Amino acid sequence: EDNLQDTFLYVFKNLKKYRGTGSFEGWLKRIAINKAIDRYKKEIRSLAVEDTLAAEPVLILEEETHALTIDELLSCIQRLPAQYRMVFNLYELDGYGHREIAELLAISEGTSKSNLHRAKVLLRDSIRTYKNSRT
Repeated sequence: EDNLQDTFLYVFKNLKKYRGTGSFEGWLKRIAINKAIDRYKKEIRSLAVEDTLAAEPVLILEEETHALTIDELLSCIQRLPAQYRMVFNLYELDGYGHREIAELLAISEGTSKSNLHRAKVLLRDSIRTYKNSRT
């Protein structure tokens, strides 16, 4: 909510800076992502987790998420530790690559990959736990 408020305050104060060359949605999305990253950097100072796991693919099967509503799935994502959630969102939801994430968050590419891997492991476990608690 704070990020959303910061984003809209910035947009309203700087609407004159929008040149109209790209989509307004893209401009707004870029501002929102940058505001979230800025807040993240302020809250989590150099809490980078180094790559200690082999980058084995983590599968979250469709049938595992099929019975969940979008709100339930988002709730599972929100429970991820901040550094994992940020990398997960940037990679899976916003389509950034590990090099871009590393630059945005001032971490190494290996750390980005490791954080994504761990986020997926925790998310898979959280989904399974959530589903088991409902049955």
